[in-house]
Amino acid sequence: MDITPREVIELEARHIAPTYRRPPIVFERGEGVWLYDAEGKAYLDFVAGIAVNALGYGHPEMLATLEAQARRLIHVSNLYHTVPHVLLARDLCESSFADRVFFCNSGTEANEGALKFARKWARVRSGHEEKYEIVAFSRAFHGRSMGALAVTANEKYRTPFEPLVPGVRWATFNDLESARRVIGPRTAAVIVEPVQGEGGVFPATREFLEGLRALCDEHGAALIFDEVQCGLGRTGTLWAYEQYGVAPDIMTLAKPLGGGLPIGAILMTEEIADVLAPGDHGSTFAASPLVTAVARTVFRTICQPDFLDHVRRVGAYLGERLHELARRFPALVKEVRGLGLMWGLELADGLQPSDVVEAGYRHGLVVAPTGHNTVRLVPPLIVQAEHVDTAVAALEAVFEHVGRAGGKSSA
Repeated sequence: MDITPREVIELEARHIAPTYRRPPIVFERGEGVWLYDAEGKAYLDFVAGIAVNALGYGHPEMLATLEAQARRLIHVSNLYHTVPHVLLARDLCESSFADRVFFCNSGTEANEGALKFARKWARVRSGHEEKYEIVAFSRAFHGRSMGALAVTANEKYRTPFEPLVPGVRWATFNDLESARRVIGPRTAAVIVEPVQGEGGVFPATREFLEGLRALCDEHGAALIFDEVQCGLGRTGTLWAYEQYGVAPDIMTLAKPLGGGLPIGAILMTEEIADVLAPGDHGSTFAASPLVTAVARTVFRTICQPDFLDHVRRVGAYLGERLHELARRFPALVKEVRGLGLMWGLELADGLQPSDVVEAGYRHGLVVAPTGHNTVRLVPPLIVQAEHVDTAVAALEAVFEHVGRAGGKSSA
């Protein structure tokens, strides 16, 4: 169907629910780490579908798997066994702390299920109905459905939909004493991101996660790691928790697992799984043969030692270049934070992330806002050092422009 970019934007304004603020760009295709709009302009993609397109665009093994499985079987529902479904579950368990997996369609769904499973486990294990509280943390983001939103900190997201699911208590991220004050006999679970993504790219400290593990063990609570954004190679190890030497009882996955197809997963120990029974949870579309076959290809690619070594090397180089950028523009960049290929540039007060994002489009670079005042960079994991140089050069041009417009000079 022939349709102009302007017509696309006008149709959206007429027919799509207004829950997103999109730029006036219509992307038509991607190749590797590049996106191309309807007019043929190339953009270096350092958003990757919000950390989803781990293998970039047009990955040949993904495409081959997609075509082959689509010809065999796309969907039969969770009423029946399928081969890709169970093989992906085996792969995930053999690579992690987990014994069992529940598949779903998104990160929000994974976190919803994790909270349900943890509450049932805590009540069955303790024998006490009042053991239902969930502890969450400042700046946390776990999703926008009612349960996941209840453990998401941003008031802008929460307030219009309150009252939310009750029983949530709050502590300060990376502050173990604040966690100690709210974790107690009524705590069923503690949910935390090893690296906060939507909150502004804040890595947890080892001491914080070790302390949470000890507190959960002391009070008979489940420790849930939300690795929806930071998991599956993003930080330079297969799972972010490996960098801390702390294993959870439940872990949620989603974004990169399907390489662009919708899938989420809840990984859990046998002890958690033992309390579950048929009918406790379900999903019509989850773990389809098509999506799980592609996810296996994505997973097997990322888990290779050479691939993870590449993420660590290029991620370290990206971090070095961003710190150089911050030193050059001290009046514009307040702090650089990140691990692997997950980085945030916190901007100086008065400078809006939207200014940087919009200027980036003009310079052929796609980045995204996150947190209070941060620009997020989460490129495909196949990104190369030369792409990093191109991205940093574009950011230099952006900061020169933004600095002049705002009257702030570079060093």
